Amino acid sequence: MLSRTAATRHLFGSASILLSQSQRTLAHTRFVATIAADKQVSFPGAVSGSVFTEKMDFLSEYPTIPTFRVMDTMGKVLVADQAPKISKEECIAMYSTMVRLNQMDLILYDAQRQGRISFYMTHYGEEAAIIGSAAALKNDDVFFGQYREAGFMMYRGFSIQQLMHQCYGNEKDLGKGRQMPIHYGSKALNIQTISSPLGPQIPQAAGAAYALKREGKDACVVCFFGEGAASEGDFHAGLNIAATTEAPVIFFCRNNGYAISTPAHEQYRGDGIASRGHGYGMHTIRVDGNDILAVYKATKEARRIAIEEQKPVLIEALSYRVGHHSTSDDSSAYRSKKEVSDWQSKDSPINRFRRYLENKSWWSEEQEQVMRKSARKEILDAFSNAEKVKKPAVSNLFTDVYDEMPWNLQEQKGKLEELMKKHPSHFDLASYAPEK
Repeated sequence: MLSRTAATRHLFGSASILLSQSQRTLAHTRFVATIAADKQVSFPGAVSGSVFTEKMDFLSEYPTIPTFRVMDTMGKVLVADQAPKISKEECIAMYSTMVRLNQMDLILYDAQRQGRISFYMTHYGEEAAIIGSAAALKNDDVFFGQYREAGFMMYRGFSIQQLMHQCYGNEKDLGKGRQMPIHYGSKALNIQTISSPLGPQIPQAAGAAYALKREGKDACVVCFFGEGAASEGDFHAGLNIAATTEAPVIFFCRNNGYAISTPAHEQYRGDGIASRGHGYGMHTIRVDGNDILAVYKATKEARRIAIEEQKPVLIEALSYRVGHHSTSDDSSAYRSKKEVSDWQSKDSPINRFRRYLENKSWWSEEQEQVMRKSARKEILDAFSNAEKVKKPAVSNLFTDVYDEMPWNLQEQKGKLEELMKKHPSHFDLASYAPEK
């Protein structure tokens, strides 16, 4: 047996050993933590999770972003639970808008060639991207377009007749004839008026979305542009503004393969436009732009993210521009007619969605013929009506810029009126609406 003194020494000696081990463990933990902390990049410009490395490596390869789709080119849903839940009535409304848009393109393109309107841009090949996104949004959501989104406006309620009035720039045009054709707009439908320059709508959309956020509205902004416009400085400014302010905006890029005559492979070397979303720290998805169900589902979820999470989203919809860029363009100068016809036969977004409807027994050839005949009549009637309406009154040259017309504009207006009275043979006012 140990004496009391020896036992006491043994007890304290063991405690000393235990304490020494605890101290060593704590010191080791602190050492590991110090090393780990030393690996973390703490510069103010670094993001959370950034670490140091002693291996010099220039990044040049990144994983390619996949393209989300719901159905194949034959209209068959590939994974049953991926199909969005859309009623028969809504699907038919979507398909009807696609066909009506297609019929309007045929008529107005020919009208421009006949000299009856000055300019036009068709939507051939991009109907699914435009109308699928429109169906997924609400009328409270603010729309900023580029120039190839008439189908979106049609689905929202902008009438064929109003589209025709705008293309003619007549007295009933909401823009009072001050814009060239296809520059539509509607305050009642939250449709911001189209502008000709490429890209200004992108930062404007970011600002509008931030305003919605400040007001606490249950709505978002959707902003359309082509992949060519994504080369503009406004694209980068707009996305960065939206990302840093966490604005509820959906940036929707219609990548149709051509910026007028410049093919996509000459526009960028990165992974399309979607890859840029990651660079700006925003939710991003790439979709099959010829698959209206995929576009609908992606846009629906993008709207949820934008409103509920108050975050911007970038959607890149891949499609193919079948028509010329505009009536001022001849695409045969930079791509073969065979390329175009191959795309038409291989993957038409209208045909794909029709097959989907037929697969569900929601559509028939008889319904198709009746609808096409009805759509053509509606468009021709609206076209004929718009053609008969006079141009806006000449005084519209001077109004709507200032709340009260300043003296210099009043003076210019007076001089023009005197000139027209003095030389009536040079100013044929018969085609203009009378002054009110």
